[in-house]
Amino acid sequence: MTRDSKGALAETTDILDMLKEDHKRVTTLFEQFEQTDDADEREEIIKTALHELEVHAELEEKLIYPAFREHVQEEDLMDEALEEHHVAHVLIKELKGARGKQQRRFAKFTVLGESVKHHIKEEEESMFPEVEDADVDWEALSEQVTKKRAQLESRRGGSARSRR
Repeated sequence: MTRDSKGALAETTDILDMLKEDHKRVTTLFEQFEQTDDADEREEIIKTALHELEVHAELEEKLIYPAFREHVQEEDLMDEALEEHHVAHVLIKELKGARGKQQRRFAKFTVLGESVKHHIKEEEESMFPEVEDADVDWEALSEQVTKKRAQLESRRGGSARSRR
């Protein structure tokens, strides 16, 4: 980890910590879903989780992964991450359009949760350690991500975090 002239940790920590915080938020939502039998509460959790996942995925796909790709030795790791995103997008689209049997909808959300948890584990255990000390322009990336997140949150009706 590098430090700037004031001794503060470089932007590396900001980006990776932000991603890990996003991961914790969605993991908590999946756990809350599993712990409740209340259908209305489950629907609200699904809505919040889908919003969080869409924002997070777009940040990774458009800004973060392209910045990381040249620094990750295993190209398969980046390709797998994108394919895992693709699967999540398919399930999200189906969940957003799903009408019909609630139990099937809840089962689909559970499958999404399992896939996302696997994806999080790979990112945090393999990808993040590999890029942590990479020569990424962390400050520029942090600025881009912050700006893009604000745009996505406003476009999608505000932060899911502020609705809780």
